[in-house]
Amino acid sequence: MDRTRDMIEKLGFPGGDCNDLPTSHKTFPDGAQYRIEIPSVEGVKSLETVVEASRTYQVPVHRISQGSGIMLYTDEELTTMIQLAKKESLEASLFVGPRGNWDITAMPWSSGGKVAGQRVEGMDQLVYSIEDIKRGCEAGLRSILVADEGLLWLVNEFKKLGELPEDLNVKISVQMGQSNPVSIKMMEDNGAGTFNVPTDLSLAKLAAIRQSVDIPLDIYVEVPDELGGFIRHFDIPEMIRVASPVYIKFGLRNAPNIYPSGTHLEQTSIDLSRERVRRARVGFEMIQRYAPHLKTSEIGAGDLAIPVEGRLISPPR
Repeated sequence: MDRTRDMIEKLGFPGGDCNDLPTSHKTFPDGAQYRIEIPSVEGVKSLETVVEASRTYQVPVHRISQGSGIMLYTDEELTTMIQLAKKESLEASLFVGPRGNWDITAMPWSSGGKVAGQRVEGMDQLVYSIEDIKRGCEAGLRSILVADEGLLWLVNEFKKLGELPEDLNVKISVQMGQSNPVSIKMMEDNGAGTFNVPTDLSLAKLAAIRQSVDIPLDIYVEVPDELGGFIRHFDIPEMIRVASPVYIKFGLRNAPNIYPSGTHLEQTSIDLSRERVRRARVGFEMIQRYAPHLKTSEIGAGDLAIPVEGRLISPPR
């Protein structure tokens, strides 16, 4: 076993989980160690609620993300949401719509096949996905959320070819599932701009990942029930210390899964969004109480993938 560990270290990775919990000296470009993300912001009114609640609770929100998909917005809704994020200097990361469990396949609904649900199935779905991204970018979007390695690679190649904006950030979904430094380094090498790690990784495992990759890690500190339901608020200061730079994410336990969302679930989405920001205040206070020396970014930090002015034109009704 010692020889195997030595060979892995020669390849540039830790020989084991970092149980000594070394401090990360990596940061965001502005020198910050952490930022705050509110996930599952499903629509314009939910985003408006996040903006209002962040002021009410005096908690900095740097990024919002969404899971229902770009494809389920009308042109007007998409443009309005993107421009609101631009006005508030927020990074808005929207999920690419087409995926396995949105389609007619049965495997994602089976007990053993759920892991395949967010993957893009077949070449047609890859084409649909690129079209979905192009529409988002035309509306001014500059951050997308993906859960498929092939789509990640394809987006990176399309950026090189000038078919997608060079400054498009690709955020990897927690549902991609890579759990070790080697596989996450592969995602970084293929164009990932930020990686949402699985929800149940120990501090030692997070530290080992940080030793191997430079991109920010997105870490749930409160986890939706379908992803584990963990509440790890007291771990936040150490998560930041060993894994910086990180986006700390506030999901919500004991809450319904409303994907894909829409007007029929709008009030539920609004209520959940408000509570996620309140939970973020709880976590933010935890940092101030136990590790006030940790640095966060100003709103609108220069490297955030904040939307730009869009050119999306709605077809006539």
